[in-house]
Amino acid sequence: MPQPTLMKRAIAELVGTYVLVLLGTLSVVTMVVFFKGPDMAGLLLIGLAFGVAVMVMIYAFGHISGTHINPAVSIALWATGRLPAKDLVGYIVAQLIGAVLASITIVIIVGQRAVDAGLGGTAPGVGVSYWQAIVSEGVMTFFLVLAVWGSAVDSRAPKGFAGVAIGLVVAADIWVSGPITGASMNPARTFGPLFTETLWGGTTAWAKFPIYLIGPIVGGLIAAFLYDYIGGLKNKPAE
Repeated sequence: MPQPTLMKRAIAELVGTYVLVLLGTLSVVTMVVFFKGPDMAGLLLIGLAFGVAVMVMIYAFGHISGTHINPAVSIALWATGRLPAKDLVGYIVAQLIGAVLASITIVIIVGQRAVDAGLGGTAPGVGVSYWQAIVSEGVMTFFLVLAVWGSAVDSRAPKGFAGVAIGLVVAADIWVSGPITGASMNPARTFGPLFTETLWGGTTAWAKFPIYLIGPIVGGLIAAFLYDYIGGLKNKPAE
């Protein structure tokens, strides 16, 4: 069967990222607006919301676009020769648009209260330095991309378990690092709420956005090249 066109794959990435950001960040907004902020039980539910969204989208669109729904994953695939440069650009643009549309949808559903609550955006916790946040995001994304490579990229992996494995890693990363950085592991997931907050005049922290670029991208690249080395997988320069 021929591969779907780049347009169709980009739309799948847009929809997948939309679902991830809407379900995940809306769970945060719900906790803040209606339950006055997430406690440990709320953190568990938020992690499950993100993890389930990732799992379902992998089973829905994995056979169409690969369900990257994360620029850090797409960049790692490009860097290891698995995604052409032209596809990389299309994927990332689609992911960013999907994330912004999800945040706008949350504003429509919840109203100004969602903007005041930060739209489920990410930021370092109290007492967490800029570099500590970058390291945390890098380590968590390292785990995520290892799971992607081991369960989905490696053709030797057991079939049918990628969604569960990757979704569980996302949830676990959120449970342990959510209070530290918001556990983004995904530049698009952070960009959507931040951009929409800017549109609606909310409080924004663009100066901290590089945390959620540098950490995930570097962590993802290290995981991808390390897995290829350990697993004996061949990669070639991206086109």
